[in-house]
Amino acid sequence: MPRYLLMVNHDNGVVDTGFSEWTPEEVAAHMSYYDALGRDLAESGEIVQFMGLADPRLARIVRSDGVSAPVVSDGPFPESKEVLAGFQVVDVESEARAVEIAARVSAVPGPGGVPIQQPIEVREVMQESGGDV
Repeated sequence: MPRYLLMVNHDNGVVDTGFSEWTPEEVAAHMSYYDALGRDLAESGEIVQFMGLADPRLARIVRSDGVSAPVVSDGPFPESKEVLAGFQVVDVESEARAVEIAARVSAVPGPGGVPIQQPIEVREVMQESGGDV
């Protein structure tokens, strides 16, 4: 079966606020939604990996020529809405199923329980890209 990477952008969709401005209950509902989705995909055998990423301000860029010590910097980075916030790797029957799952991810609740319509990029994983560890 093909695998797809579902990339969650840091863009908050239709919501203009971040977690720091949400109530604790809204943050809990948001994370509970992801937990339930992860359980559903585990039960169906479609999930390979499912995780969020730390704040993009903690990210580092590493460049190396393979000989000298690597150069590590904390930027420059793209606009925060273009930064990866999390991802899922799914092993599904078709691209259509990957899109269905991406739609569920996009509908994660935000303030007031309203789906935030977060943009999710769906990309097929190359079959010859290195394999599992």
